[in-house]
Amino acid sequence: MNYRKIFPAHHAILPVIHVCRQQQALRNVKIARDAGADGVFLIGHNMSSTELLSIHRVVAAEHHDWWVGVNCLGLRPVEVFKRIDDTVAGVWTDNAMIYEHMDPQPDAEEVLAARDAAGWSGLYFGGVAFKYQRHVSDLVPAAQKSAKYMDVVTTSGSGTGHAANVEKIRMMKQALGDFPLAIASGITPENVVDYLNHADCFLVATGISNSFEELNPDRTAALIRNIRNGG
Repeated sequence: MNYRKIFPAHHAILPVIHVCRQQQALRNVKIARDAGADGVFLIGHNMSSTELLSIHRVVAAEHHDWWVGVNCLGLRPVEVFKRIDDTVAGVWTDNAMIYEHMDPQPDAEEVLAARDAAGWSGLYFGGVAFKYQRHVSDLVPAAQKSAKYMDVVTTSGSGTGHAANVEKIRMMKQALGDFPLAIASGITPENVVDYLNHADCFLVATGISNSFEELNPDRTAALIRNIRNGG
């Protein structure tokens, strides 16, 4: 799937909903959509992937004309592609299993084969140099090798709520060229301007939230406004 066909604007904003129950997910999705977000990711920390995907189906049905993706923590990417259907617009995994000094990439090839076998037509956001994963010693080849195996290379800072080093983002984007790069930690309405020249997509939770489970409508709107005005 071509990322730019789905998100033709210069930047895409995808708030991340930490799902704990169905009504909470629906409430926060509405906050994101009302603020002008391009879509959302649903992620489940303390629930099974089966429950998360069940809630996703409800959200996707209510917002059938909008983009709703998932991150199934605890499932290997191969397993995710075996369980989803075309109501899932996007899959995000924290570890796309790219090894910067290896060629070929057998683990990433396995994921690609599982995606092809599923016939799934959404966007795959693969984690590269991502928080809480293996340290990547050389960002340039890691980014370059990743482009073959996913639709959006997705990176982060050192932890949840931690902003990524701007030079790291600059290096990865330079290596990727026109290929899309997403940031999935530490973005706020106040610091997002620092990344607008180097990132295409922003997956944001902590920086626009009142709590782990609840988005702040004003901060969500401010983030989107600052991205649109700055980009």
